[in-house]
This record gives sequence, C-alpha cells and structure tokens, in this order.
Amino acid sequence: MKKYLIILFVCVAFASCKNETTKATEVEIGTTVKEAQDTLIYPEEVHFKSIRQVTFGGDNAEAYWSFDDKQLVFQSNNAEWNVGCDQMFLMNADETFKDKVPPMISTGKGRTTCAYFLPDNKHIIYASTHLKQDECPDTPLRKNGKYIWPIYDSYDIFVADLEGNIVKQLTNEIGYDAEPTVSPKGDKIVFTSTRSGDLELYTMNIDGSDVKQITNELGYDGGAFFSPDGSQLIFRSSRPKTEKEIKEYKDLLAEGLVEPTEMELYICNADGSNLRQLTDLGNANWSPFFLPSGDKVLFSSNFEADRGFPFNLYMIDTDGKNLKRITHGETFDAFPVFSNDGKYLAFSSNRNNGGGRDTNLFIAEWQD
Repeated sequence: MKKYLIILFVCVAFASCKNETTKATEVEIGTTVKEAQDTLIYPEEVHFKSIRQVTFGGDNAEAYWSFDDKQLVFQSNNAEWNVGCDQMFLMNADETFKDKVPPMISTGKGRTTCAYFLPDNKHIIYASTHLKQDECPDTPLRKNGKYIWPIYDSYDIFVADLEGNIVKQLTNEIGYDAEPTVSPKGDKIVFTSTRSGDLELYTMNIDGSDVKQITNELGYDGGAFFSPDGSQLIFRSSRPKTEKEIKEYKDLLAEGLVEPTEMELYICNADGSNLRQLTDLGNANWSPFFLPSGDKVLFSSNFEADRGFPFNLYMIDTDGKNLKRITHGETFDAFPVFSNDGKYLAFSSNRNNGGGRDTNLFIAEWQD
C-alpha cells in the first residue's frame, strides 16, 4: 500500500466529488484575501497569501501560464465538459469554472497531455494520440499488482492555435514523443522520447529543428522544465539499478508501460552536461518546477508517507540543501507552476473535494 495515492494520477488521472459546504474564495488575480478567512489554505502554508479554486470536478492538472501571464492552458477529463479522457482547455488567469465550461483547444480526439504556451502567446504545443485513434486509448493502471503509467507510442507533439487548429506537427518518429515544455528564453523545447529505445530527454528548436539527445542513462527521464534563464533542466527519473529492477523496467517498457513509484529529481545544464542527482528521498519525487529566482525548485513528493500518500509540495535549493515542506494536505498536491512574474503559483490538489477523488486546479498568491 506504500504507493497507493499515485493511483490518483496518470499524467493526470485522479477523481472526484464536489464539496458544496466549504466554498472556495472567489479572488481575482491581484486581489489580497485575509488569510484567516481563506478556508482553502491550511495554517502551516505560510507561502500562500491567498488562494483561489479554479475548477470544481473531474481531473484537472498541468496548468501552464502564457508568457504574458494572462492565460493558462490545462488538461482535464471532466465528463461534464463532454470529454472521455484528457483534452486541452484554455482559461484566462482570473477565470473560475464552477458553472461554465472553458473552451477546448485540442482536437477532442484520442488522448492529449502536457500542453505549453509558445512565446507569441497565440499558440500552444501539446502531445496527442489523435493521428492514430479518434477514441480514448485504454489506460491500464495496474500490472502484476503494481501501479503503472502507459507510454503510448501514438503520442506526437503538435503546435495549435488558440482556436484549436493544428498548424504544425513537430515530431514524427516511431514511439513515444510527449511531455514538451518551452524554455523561458523562448528558443528551445525539451521533451521525452523513446526514439533511442529508452525514455530519454531531448531538446529541439521551437520549429522542431536541431533535435539533440540530452540524457542517455537507463530509466524514465521525463517531466523536464527549464530554469528561468534557460541554462538548466530539472526532471524526474526512475533510474533502475539492480539486475531485477533493470529487467522489470525493460520488460514494462517493451509493453509501453512504466512504473513511476520510485523517482528522484535530477538537474543538468540545458545541453545535458553537469548532470547530478538533486534528491535522494525515496518513493516518488516528481513534477519539479524552478522558482523565479532560479536557485530553488518546487516539487511533489510522498517520501514522508507510509502508505503512498499524501503527496505534498516541497521546496529545495538547487544544491540539494534546505528541504522545506510547502503544503500540508492529507491527500494530493502536485504540478506546481509559477507565473512568469513569480507572483502566483498554479497547482493541482484534492483539497476541498468533499472527500472524493476530484483533482482541481488552484491559483495561490505566493509570498516568500
């Protein structure tokens, strides 16, 4: 049972139930709320000056800001929004979706993951299986009693405008190409691919040219983000070591699966040099994101958990020192992403879901 809570996500698979008694505080971006009246902030969460719940049902995650901080793109499988599995949705930074549906800007076909704005604020990139299937692909969650993620070889990376029109395909290799994010400098994309036979990190130019392999050690290297100055990458990795672990990893990968229950964070230069392990905490450490200062990282972890949960947000210096717990929930907090101006943090959480399994988006006003 040590890894139980990870069942709540599969790049974004969680679950749900609305809490109609504890109301989210409606707060516009730029508005301050009295902490004592903000029921969504736990007393120990001193870095949150205010917080606003954005979605109210379904599984919502990976909300990423436009370069001008005016909009966010996120993925959701909310059945009330007429989708069967994760699709991409657009929102203004001050919107809340309790009684309305955001515009969908993916095709509505197949399954999508990991959208990110391009520097022009008029286009996004995201991975999708829609070229191979109109329907949602099967999503296995367990194999031989272990929690797993599917690594669909039908994923490719596309550019779309904010009306949902695909304007370019950036990858066209056999195998998994997904998890793209964009450098704050606006010049590079980092993504995960199986084109080498393993799950490695690659970078490419914004137009898809000049593809370069960044990592080359056995293990699932994924969920990478650039530092604010574009000089470094932070990512998660499974890195099997023993003969048994290596065999299990390779056998699962041959079936298009990974077991993401033992992951640590790694950091390297944007060209792959100076690679080093940042955490050595045990269990699952993932969804890292640099603070605007560039010298600290936020991430999600269950390393303090005995039964696989809760997952909370933690902060650590880029030299591995000064580990600090940021959120204090009893279930799941993950996918922390700072606005480009550093004032707000978007993240996903099971808080205020009535004890169900809905995972909703929240935007917190950050204070050091």
